[in-house]
Amino acid sequence: MTIALADYTTLGVGGPARHLVVAPDEQALVSTITECDRRGEPVLIIGGGSNLVIGDSGFDGTVVVVRTRGITSAADGCGGAWVTVAAGEPWDEFVAHTVTAQWAGIEALSGIPGLVGATPIQNVGAYGQQVADVIARVRTWDRVDGVQRTLAAGDCGFGYRTSRFREDLSRYVILDVTMQLSLSATSTPIVYADLRGHMGVEPGSRRPLAEVRDAVLAVRRTKGMVLDVDDPDTRSTGSFFTNPILSNDDAERLLPAEAPRYPADEGRVKTSAAWLIEHAGFDRGYGNQRAAISSKHTLALTNRGDATTADVLELARVVRAGVHDRFGIYVDPEPILVNCSL
Repeated sequence: MTIALADYTTLGVGGPARHLVVAPDEQALVSTITECDRRGEPVLIIGGGSNLVIGDSGFDGTVVVVRTRGITSAADGCGGAWVTVAAGEPWDEFVAHTVTAQWAGIEALSGIPGLVGATPIQNVGAYGQQVADVIARVRTWDRVDGVQRTLAAGDCGFGYRTSRFREDLSRYVILDVTMQLSLSATSTPIVYADLRGHMGVEPGSRRPLAEVRDAVLAVRRTKGMVLDVDDPDTRSTGSFFTNPILSNDDAERLLPAEAPRYPADEGRVKTSAAWLIEHAGFDRGYGNQRAAISSKHTLALTNRGDATTADVLELARVVRAGVHDRFGIYVDPEPILVNCSL
């Protein structure tokens, strides 16, 4: 029987898998991967498939689908809530759980698809929050040394949309994530302009967690960034391109005066990929009936119904080349590309 990997991704593209195993618990997850490693068989680990583009040739090996579950917590007035979450827990369901429990720190990350185990890999962030700010440790299976290994946050190599885990995808299998969240009925300071504008609040304001979650979901829906089977704009990987980070010299040399500029690590400058794409001449809806830029958000490349991976990547190449031709800046892909490239 042919296993279509397109069915395991939110973009809905990707060829067949030779073999697929669903791992309902940690023992099955580790033993399956260990056995594949022992016999030298390639392994692809899939969670929610929301940040993944798989080539049309598929994957000639074993695909392991993570479905582990479990949340444990302990809370006190000094340390806040220490919450350990299995890699296979759906991320947005977990965020909703923290809002109900009145644990603050990830309420602005509502509506992001995928599973908890993927969030450290990408250092998922949105609307002024990122998981690196709350992660205390990540427990993994080290495929190289054949042991469980727990990494403290400082050892995870977190950066803008990256981490030690993303830099070495073949080594670490995330088993669970421990986060330290604040005991609070109100949010962390609201700093992101889109969210502040929607809520009508001043920079640094704090609002009830549920109110912030509802506002984030509302804003994300206007951009097609909350999965909805009735909205073709959500058949995507979310943001396909990351915001470029430039040296101060490159920012002064390459960016027009009106281009957005935000401070980044090490004295660098972050600009907006969406702004660059739009000002390079690519409007929302650009593309064809197979693959097109979202009608709601310039950063999302969407499968309009029957696209192949090749269709999506060709669109990405055109956009990327157009931005470079106009500004001399490359916008890089955010999703993980498997058996395909730009």
